[in-house]
Amino acid sequence: MEHGPPDRVVSLDLIRGVAVLGILAINIAGFAGPRAATYAPQFLGSFDGTDAISYGVFLVLFEGKMRALFSILFGASMALFVTRMEEAGRDAAWLQVKRLTWLAVFGYLHFALLWWGDILFLYAVCGFIALACLYAMPRRLWLIALAIFTLWQAYGTVVRIEMVSSELAVLDGTATAEQASLDERVDDLRRKGIVQDREAASLGFVERAAYRLSEDASYPFRSVFTSMGEVLPYMLIGIALQLSGFFGERRRGRLVAIAAAGLLLGGVPTVLAAVRTLDLGYPPALMATLTGYALSFPHLLMAIAYAALLVLFAERIATGAPGRWLIAAGRMAFSNYIATSIVMTAIFYGWGLGLFGRFGHAALVPFVLCGWGAMLAFSAAWLRYHRRGPIEWAWRSLVDGRFLKNRR
Repeated sequence: MEHGPPDRVVSLDLIRGVAVLGILAINIAGFAGPRAATYAPQFLGSFDGTDAISYGVFLVLFEGKMRALFSILFGASMALFVTRMEEAGRDAAWLQVKRLTWLAVFGYLHFALLWWGDILFLYAVCGFIALACLYAMPRRLWLIALAIFTLWQAYGTVVRIEMVSSELAVLDGTATAEQASLDERVDDLRRKGIVQDREAASLGFVERAAYRLSEDASYPFRSVFTSMGEVLPYMLIGIALQLSGFFGERRRGRLVAIAAAGLLLGGVPTVLAAVRTLDLGYPPALMATLTGYALSFPHLLMAIAYAALLVLFAERIATGAPGRWLIAAGRMAFSNYIATSIVMTAIFYGWGLGLFGRFGHAALVPFVLCGWGAMLAFSAAWLRYHRRGPIEWAWRSLVDGRFLKNRR
């Protein structure tokens, strides 16, 4: 299933385009407010019924699913890259090591200079582990991935049960003194973090980078240990899907069945969780546990359903202008990801317009829509005259050790 340049797979680029747009829908809260706002919208600039519903819709459609898609595609792309380099007679493993090393450099610079929520460094580290599994059979990859995923999500949920129970008991008015004390301590730590995030967001560009490197330089390394159990299994699943031919699947009935099962088994618990937490006002400890751990399997199921639907309709979508724009955005996902951080931090941080903490979740929707439009327009216009996106070109040139031609 190839369109455009001969080295591109249209379904992969299409899914990647959807994922990079969807990532902005989730990351926007982290750009516009403190870290706690990424799972509890009441920590943004305002919070009312419209904000609550807006957040709930994003929770159902995007939260966790886009992160899963992006990680799955990273694993699939690793497998595809190695296969093509081997076919070309090149040292595929060494080239992949160089790619991941430079990705880690890009990721740490992205964290230090732009935004705390970088995923590139995490992807690079997990990619090194996934690299050792590239030649395993798909079934074995699925077993390894699901074993790690299950243990990680179960552990993350269990260790937070006491904190969540205390929070819910306080809300219900039935908390013991011990539960009330625990909830108060957790809330105090959370609010101190919010204050620190607001202070950091108000700094100028150089001052904020210096602050990151002096106060939080180890954050990307810590994020590896807190997120590896989710991201690594996703990558292994992506490798398994690529090796099994999923992204070139032409059996429509199989794709329809996968999509239907994923949307049903993943969508129903997600909707139920969204409705219940909306009624509760999105308690932060509960939301952090749900979005980070307890809803991970529904996230995975829905992400695979999304992927199946996009593979199913890829050829048809690719013939229209919107589809071509999405594919272009997917081909430039790395550039779009970094460009999004540049634009959004310029809007919300002190070195730019300084709008941090001034908008509720519903008011952020126009920023998301404008960001989508900018990515689609920029990608289509750039690729009309260039072979690769600017960051993709720099990455590939660094890996090859020479300046590659990029103009068409």
